[in-house]
Amino acid sequence: MGWRKDTRREGYHHGNLKEALQEAAMRLIAEKGPGGFSFADAARLVGVSPAAPYRHFRDRDELLASIAQRGFEQFEATLNAAWDEGRPDTPTAFGRLGPAYLAFARNEPALYSAMFESGVPVHLNPHLTAASERAFSIIRAASERLVAITPPGVTKPPALMMALHIWSLSHGIASLFSRGDSARRPLPMSAEDLLEAGVLIYLKGLGFPTDFHRHDPPKSGKSG
Repeated sequence: MGWRKDTRREGYHHGNLKEALQEAAMRLIAEKGPGGFSFADAARLVGVSPAAPYRHFRDRDELLASIAQRGFEQFEATLNAAWDEGRPDTPTAFGRLGPAYLAFARNEPALYSAMFESGVPVHLNPHLTAASERAFSIIRAASERLVAITPPGVTKPPALMMALHIWSLSHGIASLFSRGDSARRPLPMSAEDLLEAGVLIYLKGLGFPTDFHRHDPPKSGKSG
C-alpha cells in the first residue's frame, strides 16, 4: 500500500511533490486518522517548506479530497473486478461484491478513511462526486440485475433501495469489523460470514428464496 512507502525529499526534487504529499498524507491518516494531522505535517514529512504544498493544493481539505478521489477510483476498480459484468451468473457475481468491499476496507485503511471519514464534502467537488458515484453505480447495477430475476409472485423491490441497503450493510460491517487499523472491533466470526448472513436475511425478507439463483435466466451470448 502506498502509505507505507518512505516519503523523502527526493520526490520533490524529481518533480513529484504532488504525489509525495498524497503519499505522506496517507501515511499520516494511517497513523493518526484523517483529522489528526495538518497541512504542515504533510509538508514536513516530505521534507519541503510549509508553503510548498500550495503549489498543488489549495488547503488540507483539497489534499484529502484528492486522496478520497484516488480511493474511490481504486474502490471502483475493486468492485468492478468482483462484479465482472455479472459472470458467470447474477447471484454469484452479486455475492462477490460484499467480500470485495470488506477486503478493500481491510487492505486500504488510509484510503477508506479518507473516503468516508475525512469530513470532506463530496458534493462540493465534482471530480470526487463523479468518482464516488461510479463506485456506487456498480452496486446499483448489480441490484438492478438481481431485481430483474425476482422470483415469480414476488413484488419487485426498487433497485436503488436495494443498492442503498446492501451498501449500508456492507459499509457498516466493513467500518466496524473489517478495517486494517485499531478501529476494528473484535468479532467471534469472520466479517465475511456476518455480511453473507445479513445479505441472505435481507434477500429472504424481500421474498427471494435461498435457492433464488435457479431463477436466473439462461444466457444468450451475454453475461447474465
